[in-house]
Amino acid sequence: ARHRITHTGERPFTCAACGKGFSQNSNLAAHRRIHTGEKPFGCRDCGKRFGEGSALVQHRRTHTGERPYSCAECG
Repeated sequence: ARHRITHTGERPFTCAACGKGFSQNSNLAAHRRIHTGEKPFGCRDCGKRFGEGSALVQHRRTHTGERPYSCAECG
């Protein structure tokens, strides 16, 4: 039922701060952090904090040296 909203374009969850609409409440919750400055995701190695978990995952690669993507031209 929740997935269907993706195809209808309906955005029933609206940000009170800026009026932007979202199809899922979880996306609205993540968006709100832009306005509040909340950064609940912290790096256990250096303490740097992030508003989105995906940004922390990307940051962790600076510590691990992981390079999961390669350039088609230079490797």
